[in-house]
Amino acid sequence: MADPKGFLTTGREVAKTRPAGERVKDWNEVYVPGSLLPIISKQAGRCMDCGIPFCHNGCPLGNLIPEWNDYAYREDWTAASERLHATNNFPEFTGRLCPAPCESACVLGINQPAVTIKNVEVSIIDQAWDRGDVTPQPPERLSGKTVAVIGSGPAGLAAAQQLTRAGHTVAVYERADRIGGLLRYGIPEFKMEKSHINRRIEQMRAEGTKFRTEVEIGKDIDAAKLRRRYDAVVIAAGATVSRDLPVPGRELNGVHFAMEYLPLANKVQEGDLTVSPITAEGKHVVVIGGGDTGADCVGTAHRQGALSVTQLEIMPRPGEDRNANQPWPTFPMLYKVTSAHEEGGERVYSVSTTHFEGDEDGNVQALHLVEVEFKDGKLEQKPGTERKIPAQLVTLAMGFTGTDQANGLVQQFGLELDARGNVARDDDYATNVDGVFVAGDAGRGQSLIVWAIAEGRSAARGVDRFLTGASALPAPIRPTDRSLTV
Repeated sequence: MADPKGFLTTGREVAKTRPAGERVKDWNEVYVPGSLLPIISKQAGRCMDCGIPFCHNGCPLGNLIPEWNDYAYREDWTAASERLHATNNFPEFTGRLCPAPCESACVLGINQPAVTIKNVEVSIIDQAWDRGDVTPQPPERLSGKTVAVIGSGPAGLAAAQQLTRAGHTVAVYERADRIGGLLRYGIPEFKMEKSHINRRIEQMRAEGTKFRTEVEIGKDIDAAKLRRRYDAVVIAAGATVSRDLPVPGRELNGVHFAMEYLPLANKVQEGDLTVSPITAEGKHVVVIGGGDTGADCVGTAHRQGALSVTQLEIMPRPGEDRNANQPWPTFPMLYKVTSAHEEGGERVYSVSTTHFEGDEDGNVQALHLVEVEFKDGKLEQKPGTERKIPAQLVTLAMGFTGTDQANGLVQQFGLELDARGNVARDDDYATNVDGVFVAGDAGRGQSLIVWAIAEGRSAARGVDRFLTGASALPAPIRPTDRSLTV
């Protein structure tokens, strides 16, 4: 145990954020630079090194949390980084973006505030980069086998890095103009600056991974040609089909999917655009969907100068404490205030959109909604609660329904789908097509970044075994494993 009395003598303290009025004027990460380092050693010392560390079970990656907490407490950053990287290819991504199911499973969290595992994680990896501890790890020898990875999100990148290090020749295909998938164009700059992705890509290039951007498998290259060129294929194309809202007025100008809106804002930060073609500047903005993607739209609208921002959620507001049906160590549904919500706007719960209202030019001007409530297990409208709110920009952030099939990828490979519309796979992440594997949201459905990395690592083991007959690569999870997280 790092500090036998740490959990008794030290209270929970988290990273400090810059004042809301200051940070909405730029796109830099919201946290005060360097605010964690002075406190993180004592925070790591709150870890009790439990006999059964339930944080391991809360994390799909099986992170060795008590071990790197101990190293962080002792400020042995090199050893902490080694333990962190033993299970996680990209801790700077998870340390910024993961909702930390490990903290929900922390034993200390039974009756005290949990250990700040996520903050310790990001402190370790930031120190590792600053100290030069993160270096390329090219394989000692090549296997002579080739692998194509379709998609460069966290699942695809994790699979690619593991397979490259195992000695295979790996090429990552990405249909966008830059590598990173949703990390690049779905996550706003203020949540994770893209320099973190760029330096990982450079590390992977130095290890031998090849990257092919602006190539869409199914359109630019058909599946048959790809299979002839490579010994194995990993599909990590994500679940990118946005859930729509088929109500009257949906066709009006100014009603967009979140994934139409957010990437353009990121392209401005990349220098590709001067001004986003879809902007919240001077507009009343309504975000439909109460999850993380909706919060990303809220924060983006603030920075673009929206007149007002309203976020709608069809479900009731969650409580601030665990429900009886979500006991420790499960991942509970709790009321969460993100940095975007701290910056302003209104959140409205238990409402459903009935229709949009437009002006004579076909531009959305208002949104009509009605309150809803559960009756006999079903959501029903409450009579007499209809009202309208101003809306000149509406973003639909209601989640995703599956892998994009419009490009022909699923059909050309001849892939079977499961009951939920995801690509079906076995315990080795193999599809029904010999030599074709699937990882991440494409096979799991919409999920968390930590699950994507875990699935990429696990799929890499299946591919390695397929190519060589055996594998020493770690496999954190099986496709059927739901662990204790969501």
